[in-house]
Amino acid sequence: MHIKTLGIDLAKSVFQLHGVDDIGEIVLQKKLRRGTVLSFLSKLEPCLVGMEACASSHFWAREITALGHEVRLISPAYVKPYVKRHKNDAADAEAICEAVTRPNMHFVSIKSVEQQSVLVLHRSRDLLVRQRTMIMNAIRAHIAEFGVITAQGPRKVADLINCLRDGDHLGLPELACAAIEGLAIQLDSLAGQIQGIERQLLLWHRQNPASQRLETIPGVGIITATALAASVPDASVFKSGRQFAAYLGLVPRQNSSGGKDRLGRITKMGNGYLRRLLVVGATSVVRRAETTNSKTGAWVRSLLERKPTRLVTVAIANKTARTAWALLAKEETYHAAPAA
Repeated sequence: MHIKTLGIDLAKSVFQLHGVDDIGEIVLQKKLRRGTVLSFLSKLEPCLVGMEACASSHFWAREITALGHEVRLISPAYVKPYVKRHKNDAADAEAICEAVTRPNMHFVSIKSVEQQSVLVLHRSRDLLVRQRTMIMNAIRAHIAEFGVITAQGPRKVADLINCLRDGDHLGLPELACAAIEGLAIQLDSLAGQIQGIERQLLLWHRQNPASQRLETIPGVGIITATALAASVPDASVFKSGRQFAAYLGLVPRQNSSGGKDRLGRITKMGNGYLRRLLVVGATSVVRRAETTNSKTGAWVRSLLERKPTRLVTVAIANKTARTAWALLAKEETYHAAPAA
């Protein structure tokens, strides 16, 4: 049995394999338990292996590559058009086997263990920040029931908690103060955990040249730089900066036909976490535009005269993404062009 191309439909316990030979004839259709996959593949001659990019795909890609096979990861959205009629494990594996051989197919870079670890830090920090926001909103809502209104923002909530801890109950009952103190303790714990994760990201940033180059871009801090460096292990998978911006969903959605271009809102496809970080960083660029003496500052000021602020922010995020791709692909440092 000679297999040239093998499609694997990943799962938690039972994997589906679909293999074809040099002329495209089906030579393998098999289900395997998770523990027997590597031992089975180790007995095969080196071949092209395709898998859908998912949470565990990078682990399996590293393990199967170590056996001598060539592994390519494909976005599930690009596999779907090749599924015939009904969707099941066998049909998915066959679709993956077909899609991986297409000459114009876009593939996902395989991440290393270190890069995945950094992204786990980012996801953990993002979860803790959301939990912190939930608790602060709960505190503001609880005290509002007793006629005490607090402005939005972490500092205002912290000032309120300090007042309660100093003995000024602001007219709140003791039972309510006890409940809020419990939430305040959780806030303190979350703040310590977030700071710990940010210290670990800072240490990794200082050891990673790509992350340090990305930090030189206006609107890109340590959090965004480390997320970009860990999420894009190989910038060459994107042909251009615009393709990278499209991957992040920062380009207009097209609905063109008959030679007439129709552009709508941004697609919001791809990595939503990176897109959010870039938009937040672009917001800081907008705020500093009045005092920035560079071509970028002049460009931002001209846009603000003609367009809404949020639209300008997304445009800056798009430009930042293209700049980030250039720095990653060419291994250069950002240099701002002086204003004319």
